[in-house]
Amino acid sequence: MTVKNQKYTLMEKVSNSAGIISALAFDQRGALKKMMAKYQDSEPTVENIELLKSIVSEELTPYSSSILLDPEYGLPASHLRDSQSGLLLAYEKTGYDVSTTSRLPDCLVEWSVKRLKKEGADAVKFLLYYDIDGDAYVNLQKHAYIERLGSECAAEGLPFFLEILSYDERIQDTSSPEFAKVKPRKVIEAMRVFSDPVFGVDVLKVEVPVNMAYVEGFAQGDEIVYTRDEAAAYFKQQDAATPLPYIYLSAGVSASLFQETLTFAHESGAAFNGVLCGRATWADSVQIYMEQGEEAARNWLRTQGRQNIESLNEVLIRTASSWKKRVGLHP
Repeated sequence: MTVKNQKYTLMEKVSNSAGIISALAFDQRGALKKMMAKYQDSEPTVENIELLKSIVSEELTPYSSSILLDPEYGLPASHLRDSQSGLLLAYEKTGYDVSTTSRLPDCLVEWSVKRLKKEGADAVKFLLYYDIDGDAYVNLQKHAYIERLGSECAAEGLPFFLEILSYDERIQDTSSPEFAKVKPRKVIEAMRVFSDPVFGVDVLKVEVPVNMAYVEGFAQGDEIVYTRDEAAAYFKQQDAATPLPYIYLSAGVSASLFQETLTFAHESGAAFNGVLCGRATWADSVQIYMEQGEEAARNWLRTQGRQNIESLNEVLIRTASSWKKRVGLHP
């Protein structure tokens, strides 16, 4: 079997029967610690984190095509996932060096793609912060780093999911109107760069190309950065920027806004291939888990958490396309 066919077989394991990636993302580490720490005086323990990931995996993977976990705290959870649910494992260290604008990538030093595969990974995910307009030498280093990871994944026959988070070296607040104005270029051009076969990427995990909080009709406040037509055009441009399968990340927005965004993307002509949805699905369980304990959190996951995923799946049926169409497996 060729490497390409090996990868496609594994991509089927992380997709549903329609070729849509309906994946649950729970590889958060630093961000999760901060969320948990809000509800107690001390930093959460390793056991606290592992148990929360485990109960989310156990309760929600029956409704997801796969789950994304980290090998630092998520391996116990990986063994409790539904037998039909695929497994993606994260390969990057959490966070970045805030003392510089470079945000250079770094792998987990105790891990390799070979070791992630041995733990049962069907695919590997790596997060990259990227500023298309940033320092050229910094970007050169990032390009070389991703090339190495792509080669490593090819050697092991594992699909390589690259998550790209755009930023601007000069704009600190990525939720600001100032960043919203440059975001479409940042997102779309980064996708174009890493679609080059030299990087060996199989699936791009990306942001939507606009900040929906500033889109006409979606805006929370008075400030509008994009009209609906302008926003729709950016979604269309994003789709045209890559021949690769691509999926959307939820970026911590509410479940309802994320679903509305997917509908808007589809109506705008974006033939995206699914989602890796994290906090929009499970975030509200954190406070319940910390304040009321495991059983209360399980009850929330079995009701509201399940509803979040099932309603998202219903939206995906109407809006997402099979990744197989993008790679030419289906007409």
